Parts: sequence; C-alpha cells; structure tokens
Amino acid sequence: MPTILIVDDDRTTVKLLQTLLEMDGFEVQIAARGVDALEMAVQHRPELFLVDFHLSDMDGTQLITRLRAIDAFATTPIVVASGLNVEDEAREAGANLFLVKPFEPGTLADTFYNLIG
Repeated sequence: MPTILIVDDDRTTVKLLQTLLEMDGFEVQIAARGVDALEMAVQHRPELFLVDFHLSDMDGTQLITRLRAIDAFATTPIVVASGLNVEDEAREAGANLFLVKPFEPGTLADTFYNLIG
C-alpha cells in the first residue's frame, strides 16, 4: 500500500482527501506544518507528497527544497496545490505536478498512481 504524506493545515480538505485516498488504497499520513512534514517524511518514507503551497511555518518552495536535499526524497514525486498562480515557483523548486485549488479529488488516485509508477 503506497504512502502519501499530505501537508496542509486545512482540516476539512485534509479529512476529505484522507478518506478518498484511503478508499483508493493509499496509506495517508498528515502534517499541518512543514517542519512536521520533514520529521514525518524521514520516519514514514512516503512514496508521494501532496503539499499545500501556503503553510503556517514555510511556503511550499521551502518545503520542497528541504525535501529534495534529503537523498531519500530526491526523486520522490511532489504535488503542490494552491489557489494562486504559483506553478512556476513550485516547479522551479522541484515539484512534479501543480494542482489548482479547488481540484477534483475524485481524479487524484489515478494521477498519484501514475506518478508513483
């Protein structure tokens, strides 16, 4: 069962995503802050990250840069989500995919399975 680490501080969104992704066969870990995500990543070794661009303690580019600096996550797929047009910044930092919020959660599982391989 592939593990996804969702990094987002919006509890409603996270709960919905967790339910849907677990129904589609993923194990879901959740972090509300970037610093927590870094600790959890090392502990749980997720196969994919879903990162909200605006976190309370850092922005998505900072988190991506710090994740990419860890050898174990140099090539792990990172998906960034935001309601703002920050796709260029996210991709320059190392994101594999950018999703504009609100996105269709029902299509995420297929997208994530394709990224994981």
